[in-house]
Amino acid sequence: MIERKDGVKSLVSQKNNESQYIIPPNAENQRLTRVVQGKDHSGILQEIRVVEERPLTIFLNAQEIVTAMTIGDYPEFLALGFLSNQGMLHAEDDVTGINYDEELETVIVRTSRQTNYEEKLRKKTRTSGCAVGTVFGDMMEGLEDLKLAPFEVKTSSLYELASKINQTPSLYLSAGAIHGTVLCQQNQPLVYMEDVGRHNAVDKIAGWMLSYAVSPDDKILYTTGRLTSEMVIKTANMGIPVLASRSGFTAWGVDIARQVGLTLIGRMRGKRFMCLAGEDRLIWDADSTRFTDDPKEARRKGGRE
Repeated sequence: MIERKDGVKSLVSQKNNESQYIIPPNAENQRLTRVVQGKDHSGILQEIRVVEERPLTIFLNAQEIVTAMTIGDYPEFLALGFLSNQGMLHAEDDVTGINYDEELETVIVRTSRQTNYEEKLRKKTRTSGCAVGTVFGDMMEGLEDLKLAPFEVKTSSLYELASKINQTPSLYLSAGAIHGTVLCQQNQPLVYMEDVGRHNAVDKIAGWMLSYAVSPDDKILYTTGRLTSEMVIKTANMGIPVLASRSGFTAWGVDIARQVGLTLIGRMRGKRFMCLAGEDRLIWDADSTRFTDDPKEARRKGGRE
């Protein structure tokens, strides 16, 4: 059975003394990138790192659910989070095992409950952009009665988070062509996941939270991707009350955020941001004139999205 309680305090002690994260980006994992030769605009031979893509087939018990293209790290978290965010794994489910086979590129999540989602799998929606993500079933299912915790956010925390995250060495800065998602608490980034699809990165966060029974009520989800309807829906279904991004919004994403009481903050660059939902839950405790715009290295991050 998946219980939602706050497991962060006990996990903080696991953090590397040199890192502010419980899980930092896998920036130095050579398996996630490959060195490729090519010629630049001047005709000069260059070597650059490019991100790998690998298929991962996710099973729920005996049923094949989906094959996702992913960079290949944290497959167990990805599978668990994906199934939960698709409504195929319930809060009361007893997860009896998660088996990953690297050679077969498959991960099987096993539950004591018998499952069959044949009808749900027939109703498939392709998500906007981003490595051909897929949502199964009714995207709006369960949102009618959902109300998130009325969590208040300090603007000083937003500025500190943006600064810390943008200065973190990541695959995005070293290779590009990738999205990042960070689970945060107040002004502290906790878990930083990256993937070729922003939905995969969010699902890894969801899987980690489920694995360690982390409460979502006082958390902030930061993403480098756009604040679209499906990103807002995933965040809301995870129970996280605040979603922030360097990128912009879609109108439907804003509408859904307002419906469920999610604080939605976009265009976070340097000392600037825009809040289009949950403005009344912001605590304006920071003088923006005390903060500077992003350094050149951080601006590269926004430019590669």
